[in-house]
Amino acid sequence: MAPLTLSFLGAAGTVTGSRHLLRYDGHGILVDCGLFQGLKALRLKNWARFAVPPETIDKVVLTHAHLDHSGYLPKLVREGFGGRVLCSEASAELCLLLLLDSARIQENDAEFANRHGFSRHKPALPLYDQRDAERALERIDAVRFDEPIDMGYGAHLLLRRAGHILGAATAQIDWAGKRVVFSGDLGRYADPLMPDPARVATCDYLVVESTYGDRTHPATDPAAALLEIVERTMMRGGSVLIPAFAVGRAQELLHLCWQLKKAGKIPSLPVYLDSPMSIDASGIFQRYPNDHRLSPDVCRQSMSVATYVRDIEKSRALKHSPVPKIIISASGMATGGRVLHHLKALAPDPRNTILFAGFQAAGTRGDSLLKGAKEVKMHGQWIPVRAEIDNLPMLSAHADAGEILRWLSGFERPPTRTFIVHGEGDASAALQQRIERELGWDCVVPSEGECHMLT
Repeated sequence: MAPLTLSFLGAAGTVTGSRHLLRYDGHGILVDCGLFQGLKALRLKNWARFAVPPETIDKVVLTHAHLDHSGYLPKLVREGFGGRVLCSEASAELCLLLLLDSARIQENDAEFANRHGFSRHKPALPLYDQRDAERALERIDAVRFDEPIDMGYGAHLLLRRAGHILGAATAQIDWAGKRVVFSGDLGRYADPLMPDPARVATCDYLVVESTYGDRTHPATDPAAALLEIVERTMMRGGSVLIPAFAVGRAQELLHLCWQLKKAGKIPSLPVYLDSPMSIDASGIFQRYPNDHRLSPDVCRQSMSVATYVRDIEKSRALKHSPVPKIIISASGMATGGRVLHHLKALAPDPRNTILFAGFQAAGTRGDSLLKGAKEVKMHGQWIPVRAEIDNLPMLSAHADAGEILRWLSGFERPPTRTFIVHGEGDASAALQQRIERELGWDCVVPSEGECHMLT
């Protein structure tokens, strides 16, 4: 009988598009099913046929709900995947928001492109639509943390908390006499909202992320850093726009704003959460008190610090209001959503600040702005950038290099091999060298399409 194999179909040499396929005895288990994001060459990969026939995949395991781990699922189902999707309970709820929202954004972007004629495709089409997303959601089964699950075909799954965002998990799969552990996205230690990544004692093979494999997060207090930027902007009579991931980062920013208001630092400054998905995610956050650190009372107060903006007309009025304010809006890398309309309105004015909150993938507008772009293209228009551009890198939900090593040190013995994924080339290579130097482990940075026998 052929050995267990592991193929890297995404997030190899890049941060997005997480897709790792285990195969044994004619069956397949796909760990994560993410969208490629960022550079155009990466985004175009989403339009290609999946690397293997989707009907040959029996199960999908999602480590968490972020689109670079879950967002390709509707297309996989449309192309023929008919199995079940396993993830944590909170991830299942968050996928309901994220996948439907992703479909709506893609439909709206295609419609906008057709209406204004700036797409080379006639007509422009969405990658998938809301019906595709609904069909994918029908296939999701929620799994509890720390309870082994029989997936069939002799395979067993165990999810442990990974920190990072609500519902995020590491995935342990025992199959064909081997234990393979996938880190997913590891969270921070001593994070104010999320629990520490749970220790894993043993495995035969390990797949670990390396988003910040070459960096250490600054130790700066995020509340103090946010306050300094807000006060500087207010003195100019401007507003602060914060592009934020709807799941995770938006809730952390609300908590920081609540802390500053509670301390009397920004008592009268209005805060707006202009993202229906972020609003819904904040409600889900309150329904899973065992999945984060906040007490129910503090969680409720933190999530209520902002004025919620659901209506599109109120969103349009907000971007034209001259009153200094903080606007938190999705998406976190300024790749789509309502934040683009706020960017178009606020970026040309030097009184304002565009404040990012963590990692920006190569090729995204966020990455371009942080690198000093003087204009950015949105909806077929070039928008001048005169606003102050800043970042709060300490708000990253990803473990840095030191924290990844801390998690790895929890293993009782070295894995037979460790595969380093989900990072830009320099970050993955740096982490490989550090693991080999400090732990003495056998490490590989796989390329996309590589297949390894797990003997």
